Amino acid sequence: MAATIRGVEYFYLTVRDRPGESYRLLSQMASLGVDLLAFSAIPMGSETTQLTLFPAQAGRLQAAAESGGLALSGPQHAFLIQGDDELGALVGIHRKLAEAQINVFASSGVTDGQGGFGYLIYVRPQDYEQASRVLAVPSP
Repeated sequence: MAATIRGVEYFYLTVRDRPGESYRLLSQMASLGVDLLAFSAIPMGSETTQLTLFPAQAGRLQAAAESGGLALSGPQHAFLIQGDDELGALVGIHRKLAEAQINVFASSGVTDGQGGFGYLIYVRPQDYEQASRVLAVPSP
């Protein structure tokens, strides 16, 4: 299977860096029926953590956040790439972006242990449309 690339929206909030913060947020989202494509938690200093949610349906996440009193920032845009895990699977994607002079300013990925991978690429907001064209990502 060739890799599939799609544009995704993400939202984030900053919480105090305490045990259980991710659990509270994720269990709240699950109880409200929010399906997540991806989730990340990144330390933002010694006392805070940024929790980032990539919902399958942005509107559902926004409604859940509003009903739960959460102040989300976003939406922002990224690319979600999924495909077969093979040597050099990401080389062509990064080559296309580099040749177009588009900087990947952050990324994260994981293999599923069964031959597949998932990968998130972040580009600057002003580069998102051009990156979409370069990567042949269909418009939503």
